[in-house]
Amino acid sequence: MSEQDPEQPAEQFHRARREHSGVPGRLDDDQLARLAEEERVEAGLDDYDPDEVPPATDEPPEPDIARSDVFQEARAEIRREYDKDELTVEGQRDPYPPTRYDE
Repeated sequence: MSEQDPEQPAEQFHRARREHSGVPGRLDDDQLARLAEEERVEAGLDDYDPDEVPPATDEPPEPDIARSDVFQEARAEIRREYDKDELTVEGQRDPYPPTRYDE
């Protein structure tokens, strides 16, 4: 077996010996696209062949909402209201009547 020339792309068109040596009747567009991409990578026009990159296996991490500024501000407000007994539970009756009524 002979080694493949490093200057040649890994994939080449194989013609049947019965065909003439001119342009083949049908060209495989997918194979042409793969060969063109290999040539672009070899020429340095592209950094890598996107078809040869393995898929990402890790999902992006979900953001921790407990570390957000909005969450921290809301938590501080709830603690402030709880400390001053201003926090009421929804559905419960307020033990004191309001000091002012809306007109």
